[in-house]
Amino acid sequence: MTVINETPRHQLGDADQECRYPVLVDGHHLGIIFRWHGAWLATPAGTTDEIRVAAGRIGSEAAARYLVAEFDAGRITPQQATEAPAVAPHDWHGPAPLLHPRMPASPRNLDGAKTAHAGLTEYLWTPLGGYPGADNPWAMRCDLCGWTGVRYWSHLRGRNGNPPSTHRHPGCIEPTQVRARIAAYKK
Repeated sequence: MTVINETPRHQLGDADQECRYPVLVDGHHLGIIFRWHGAWLATPAGTTDEIRVAAGRIGSEAAARYLVAEFDAGRITPQQATEAPAVAPHDWHGPAPLLHPRMPASPRNLDGAKTAHAGLTEYLWTPLGGYPGADNPWAMRCDLCGWTGVRYWSHLRGRNGNPPSTHRHPGCIEPTQVRARIAAYKK
């Protein structure tokens, strides 16, 4: 039996601040793929439909292949990559909202969001969007050095009553300085 290692036709573009990846074929934007609560979703170009495609490690590849298959079947009208919409700028002024727009305002989500926001304040992070859940990407700014990027609340909250790791992100200040500047490490 011969195994053919097929190179995918598509390329993934750079992720936006919500970790949504554009899927490109021959310079055309077919849509975006992203992970939300363990599932990979695809949104075809020109729509707002979020289609659950797969989960787990193969999810990103499966979601990208789904968009390519829809394009090949003529069900997606591609856009020029330069016309592809970027993340819509947030329309709030001041602090970030409590919840991400995709998160329902259930008592459990509201409690989790309040806990996460309080933890971020304690550990000197500023959220750049509403709470998306513990295991979803969350755009943040490090208040120690000004870095911005994506973090996950599940990685920032610490474990078993202990503070989180003093390694915040590549290029941040030294762990000894983190311990000196954040009161929670002195408890």
